[in-house]
Amino acid sequence: MEYKVNDTKLIASTFISFVNQIWQGNYDMERTQAALSKTLNITAYDNKMLVGCLRILTDGYFFGTITELLVLPEYQKQGVGSKLLELAKENTPTMLYFGAQPGIEAFYEKNGCQKSLQSYMIDKAEKR
Repeated sequence: MEYKVNDTKLIASTFISFVNQIWQGNYDMERTQAALSKTLNITAYDNKMLVGCLRILTDGYFFGTITELLVLPEYQKQGVGSKLLELAKENTPTMLYFGAQPGIEAFYEKNGCQKSLQSYMIDKAEKR
């Protein structure tokens, strides 16, 4: 397994192909590339195939958030997600806040994450 911190070579086509194996969607290539350029991307590759990705959005001083931590289903429970979290802790310039999907809280707690503030969201209506 090869891990890369600040994977600036991660491109939208690779990321979209990866994400569609976890969260099916109709992702826009240009908007995805713009999003990737604004985050610190920590990746895991198995023989040059993207199998895990953790993205951090931060202002570099006050605030940082993990936008997502994704691992292909066939690579889960093999330490990939834990290693991505460890690299995030070692390489972030700020504290990190993030939400967890229901049912996976134990994964974060096992990896030394502390329960913090309740999260909320404001849903953005789709543009027509």
